[in-house]
Amino acid sequence: MAMHHIHQSPTDPDFVQNPYPVYDAMRAKADVVFWEDYAMPAAVSHRAVRQIMTDKRFGRTPPPQKAPTLQNHIRTWMGIEANSMLELEPPRHTRLRSLVLRAFTSRTVANLAPDIEAVADELIAALPTSDFDLLDHFAKPLPVRIIARLLGVPESAAPDLLAWSNAMVAMYQAGRTQAIEDAAEQASQDFSQFLQDIIAHKRGNPSNDLLSTLIAARDEGDRLSDAELTSTAILLLNAGHEATVHTLGNGVLALSQNGWPAITDTSIEEILRFDPPLHMFTRWVAEDVDVFGITLPAGSEVACMLAAANHDPAVFTDPGTFDPNRSRKDNPHLSFGAGIHFCVGAPLARLELDIGLKKLRAHMPSLQLAKPPVYGDTYHFHGLTELRIQP
Repeated sequence: MAMHHIHQSPTDPDFVQNPYPVYDAMRAKADVVFWEDYAMPAAVSHRAVRQIMTDKRFGRTPPPQKAPTLQNHIRTWMGIEANSMLELEPPRHTRLRSLVLRAFTSRTVANLAPDIEAVADELIAALPTSDFDLLDHFAKPLPVRIIARLLGVPESAAPDLLAWSNAMVAMYQAGRTQAIEDAAEQASQDFSQFLQDIIAHKRGNPSNDLLSTLIAARDEGDRLSDAELTSTAILLLNAGHEATVHTLGNGVLALSQNGWPAITDTSIEEILRFDPPLHMFTRWVAEDVDVFGITLPAGSEVACMLAAANHDPAVFTDPGTFDPNRSRKDNPHLSFGAGIHFCVGAPLARLELDIGLKKLRAHMPSLQLAKPPVYGDTYHFHGLTELRIQP
């Protein structure tokens, strides 16, 4: 069966502000369509996205002929990527992930609840009394300070961590430029040096934090290399706050537009489903695979459209409506991915959303938007440029 072809610029202003009608149009044609602007197939139905993300014939590592060529001007950034478990497959991925999970335990995350409450209270106490940007005053500092505490990185470095992370993840945006690449390389160098200095200190002075645990962690006697340790720490710092910032902002927007309903397990899952922070994740095809009438050839790349899957009417009743009471069993969203690359930080993200949003709702029960919000031109990320609110 021939694939339906779709033309849609990911930087088109209307698409940036509301991509969901385009996803609906794609899904109405087929489970998998060919997105011309990315020159690759895109899985847009829930069943197609889930199958590709859980099928071992699809992975994150490109075949040798498609491996990225070293570019000297982004050498450091590429080196970090090459050692990131997000970009690896078994057995190396299994080894790195098992070490991270051993350090990133449910008990460790649960023990962070008092820290999250304390930081949230501190930030809320300092909120302006007139209209202000909730992203700068709350959504950005909360998760970056928490992931810094979890890893054992000085919280005083939070502004640098935010700046480095923003510069590095900009490399995934549509419309990448030379300026973005130069900024990402400089951030990668600065971030790496910062971590290497901390790691060197912690080797002789371990403490009760995730970074010390990773330094000491062994998997059948195989210690993390310095490159793996640095890349893993950068991944956890970047992923540990970047998506949560967007989710907090998108979530407050959705809640405020729906009367500030109670913050519950179901409303948090609905926030994650309704307007997720990451809309696309790609996979490489290891061998020829037939997916719902489409043959994806070995060596090709396919986009998994997480946000499109989250709005599939075949799975979600009235998917375009924000329903804070949508039950967990009726909300199998894919915002954290699926399969072996399922987000290791999902429990922490959920805890931060739960505590942060409850604190905000208690402090500002009549929160109102001070101006219409605008989403940033950062696809395939989906987050607001600011969220100005009136307490």
